[in-house]
Amino acid sequence: MGVLNVRNDKLVIQFRYKGQRCREQTQLINNTANRKRLDRLLIRIEAEIILNTFDYQKYFPNSKAVNKFTDVVKREQTARSYFAASYSPKLEEFAQIWLAEMKIEWSKAHCEDVEGVLNKYILPTFGNKKISAINKTQILQFRSILAKVPGRKGSFLSPSRINHIMTPLRVLLNEAADRYDFTSPWRNIKALKIGRTEIDPFSLQEVELVLNHVPNEYYAYYITRFFTGMRTGEVDALMWGDIDFTNKTLTVQRSLRKGELSGLKTEGSHRVINLIDRVVDILIEHKKTASLTDNFVFTNSKRKPLNYQVVSRSVWYPALLKAKLRPRNPYQTRHTFATLLLASGESPEWIANQMGHTTTTMLFRVYSRFVPNLTRRDGSAFSAFLARGVNA
Repeated sequence: MGVLNVRNDKLVIQFRYKGQRCREQTQLINNTANRKRLDRLLIRIEAEIILNTFDYQKYFPNSKAVNKFTDVVKREQTARSYFAASYSPKLEEFAQIWLAEMKIEWSKAHCEDVEGVLNKYILPTFGNKKISAINKTQILQFRSILAKVPGRKGSFLSPSRINHIMTPLRVLLNEAADRYDFTSPWRNIKALKIGRTEIDPFSLQEVELVLNHVPNEYYAYYITRFFTGMRTGEVDALMWGDIDFTNKTLTVQRSLRKGELSGLKTEGSHRVINLIDRVVDILIEHKKTASLTDNFVFTNSKRKPLNYQVVSRSVWYPALLKAKLRPRNPYQTRHTFATLLLASGESPEWIANQMGHTTTTMLFRVYSRFVPNLTRRDGSAFSAFLARGVNA
């Protein structure tokens, strides 16, 4: 992993190449702009080192280290010809074949997701390399570089995101190894450990604060999110035919992502949610003013299905700001539902069913610290708990 040092107030680049530590003095003054410039340079150098395309002389023509590495590179180039199977394609070529085959199985949104990962991360690094010539060392170095890539909000890519990026590379290498009869380099490479799911649910009082500060046209939407625990794609895909006002139930059977309807996350996500009276009443009122020209329960001002990114940016976060609450992502409405149910004393088995979990394992792993004494299993304790909280 390359680093920047300072010598006589000028920046020094330090990295490892061919198993040796390399230091190169620059003439750049130590300031923020120059450090950013050299950080980008280091990332490019390390990517080329992974691909065995790094030319020391190209970057540091006057360095004393150039001659030292010239012979080593020549010997390695000769040796590599024995390992790159001539009949295997470049990774970019095989990726195009693989994507064309998978599109028939995948949703449009998932396909766009995979293509985005390939184009942004994998192809720039491995695209022009024969897929049979990629080795374990290169894979691990690539993953190390990903750990230094800036993510959202100024942080670095999370272990979960890095695993997500590495998945298409793993599948491509394993599939190509099977088709072109070479040993996949993805042996004993384990996914990065992901920490315990961090949840930051709202208290009942905070829920009321949020609801008091959302625009009127989104009041029913957030009542539904907070008191059904539906995922964003599920609530955005909700249709009037899914709601049984007589029996006070709601059937979850589809999801909406990037404007496209698709199946649910898991088989267990297909479920029937028992609605409390507050949700039923607000949905009945919402139906009187909602557009019935299509089947969607919640639409934007143009009567189109909601775009969760737009709603989050223009409605959710401004409402939290007005309510003087710390920023939390909209998915916390689902966590809030689960924790309120647990706090009210509902049975974990019943809660897991309402959340779309096939077992209580996920429930206890994520929400264990919110579990009190367990009593009821029919939803009545939750309704009573909400009534007490509102009237307190």
